[in-house]
Amino acid sequence: MKRAYIFPGQGSQFKGMGLDLYQSSDSAKALFEKANEVLGFDITKIMFEGTDEELKQTNVTQPAIFIHSVILAKINTDFNPKMVAGHSLGEFSALVAAGTLSFEEGLELVAKRADAMQKACEIRPSTMAAILGLADNVIEEICAGITHKIVVPANYNCPGQVVISGSVEGVEKACELLKAAGAKRALILQVGGAFHSPLMEPARQELADAIHAAQFEPPICPVYQNVNAKPATEVTVIKENLIAQLTSPVRWTQSIEQMVADGAEVFIECGPGKVLQGLVKKIANTVEVQSI
Repeated sequence: MKRAYIFPGQGSQFKGMGLDLYQSSDSAKALFEKANEVLGFDITKIMFEGTDEELKQTNVTQPAIFIHSVILAKINTDFNPKMVAGHSLGEFSALVAAGTLSFEEGLELVAKRADAMQKACEIRPSTMAAILGLADNVIEEICAGITHKIVVPANYNCPGQVVISGSVEGVEKACELLKAAGAKRALILQVGGAFHSPLMEPARQELADAIHAAQFEPPICPVYQNVNAKPATEVTVIKENLIAQLTSPVRWTQSIEQMVADGAEVFIECGPGKVLQGLVKKIANTVEVQSI
């Protein structure tokens, strides 16, 4: 069966994440300790013993999920993907798992990404909102029609679930209009800022330099990237798509649909939580879903 491995993004963290891995495998333990060394602080202590509030800090959340996801893939002797994809931050985990980046360089990029996103969030008040029960094209049209305010679709998570992103006033206006257009819910999210929107441009510029400087290798299998939901194997293409990701929407629905069209029969979530398994079931209910 053609197996696709998928890697989760921000929001799937939990208290105690990774502790069982650390205690059960010497190779996992070595990678956790390498992560502390690369980051310059004891992230494993926060992962294993920290509070929910500590784990929510962007500079902790993103590396923690990356570390957990990649270690799961690396110590899994059965890891043999025909294709991979990751949701937002998870794209970095997918690239490391597929051999495009080393664990160390992938972690360094994730740490830089988290720091750059945090700084971009502080420049201007911004937010995101989950829109449920409305067609994608209706959401796109309403967002496009709001002039002089920034609001765009940011995550196409599954049919009937899209996250919008932008300035506080733009997102609030869009929520009002989307409810009037028939959305079942328009829920402002408790996030630090407008991820995957034009307001992340300062972060995109900062991360671009780091990505260009990093050593990338061709992946062992196609990587379906967020920006266009298409498989990529060429290093130059992968880099450009990764840079564009911060200010572009996560086309998760389209990525899963394309992977199914290309023969994926089993989707295996590799990382904390089961969020992506739930989304895959809503996008393609004929495939099998599992987790490591």
